[in-house]
Amino acid sequence: MEHKKQYFKKSIETPKGTLIIEGPVSSETLASYQFHEGLVAFRPPKEQQTALVEIANLDEGRIIIARQQNIIVGYVTYLYPDPLERWSEGNMENLLELGAIEVAPPYRGLSIGKQLLIVSMMDDAMEDYIIITTEYYWHWDLKGTGLNVWEYRKVMEKMMNAGGLVWFATDDPEISSHPANCLMVRIGSRVKQDDIEKFDRLRFMNRFMY
Repeated sequence: MEHKKQYFKKSIETPKGTLIIEGPVSSETLASYQFHEGLVAFRPPKEQQTALVEIANLDEGRIIIARQQNIIVGYVTYLYPDPLERWSEGNMENLLELGAIEVAPPYRGLSIGKQLLIVSMMDDAMEDYIIITTEYYWHWDLKGTGLNVWEYRKVMEKMMNAGGLVWFATDDPEISSHPANCLMVRIGSRVKQDDIEKFDRLRFMNRFMY
């Protein structure tokens, strides 16, 4: 499958000043910006920047960023699912995972996450993909936000809805291990019925186990 990527850019006015939401950005562009020191959800900022540069280099990899001048204050990543996850077992070329979305703490509450998702879906090529994201409550910044699990889940769901992702049922053991965890999915308008059925079999792999 040929991975076409069309670049989009928009500016938004916020109480923190003008922000640029753009992408998919190239690895060179990513490397040329600074990473905000508050982007520590997954690993230290420098290391996370290096990881994103690697993702941007992948054929299917897509990184959309939010930046203030040359400082990246938020990002979202899309790439093939981790080979260790069930979602990679179907070897589906048109299944991408929204792997990470992060906004630096001083910039939260400005709808940046929503804007990142909206810009992500501006590319018509996204209509060829099934996009998934797996949400686990242990990844959520409950302490930093002061929200409880259910409040955070509500915020997360609303943000994902902005990108067209909606809740889907699954029997994945990790997702099923806590009622707040969830699978969210966006099925592109050009995805064939065969692929939707293939994806359904990935969602329910334990259906016939007794």
